Amino acid sequence: MRHRHAISDEDWNRIKDLLPGQPGQHGKVAKDNRLFVDAVLWIARTGAPWRDLPERFGNWNSTWRRFDRWARKGVWQRVFEVLQDPDLEWLILDSTIVRAHPCAAGAPKNGMEPVARTNKLSVAAGAGSVRRSMVESAVSDCLRG
Repeated sequence: MRHRHAISDEDWNRIKDLLPGQPGQHGKVAKDNRLFVDAVLWIARTGAPWRDLPERFGNWNSTWRRFDRWARKGVWQRVFEVLQDPDLEWLILDSTIVRAHPCAAGAPKNGMEPVARTNKLSVAAGAGSVRRSMVESAVSDCLRG
């Protein structure tokens, strides 16, 4: 039985020959490339830290080091190119582009009133004393023109 985060047989057949550790290649023959790919998919799909990788995939640190080695060698790039859907562009997200839900910024939740927020500059910042935050600094600079 295939786990829900595991690679499909069809996709596995498309990429298995691209992966390092094949018999006849330079270096060590991989113990189980498919299990390793499933481990990486589990991390990617759950968003869990590497340390939380289930034991069925082996040691989390060894798995992470192998993932990193493959990334430096361009293995993942080749895999993505083969698996890429020609009708879709790649989608890569990281924490620098993910936005919080509006309610995290004080928007109403379930009909509740919004949290009162103010964007007032401190009198001290306007008087030329030391600024207390980057927000105050940016706003103050904008107001000065």
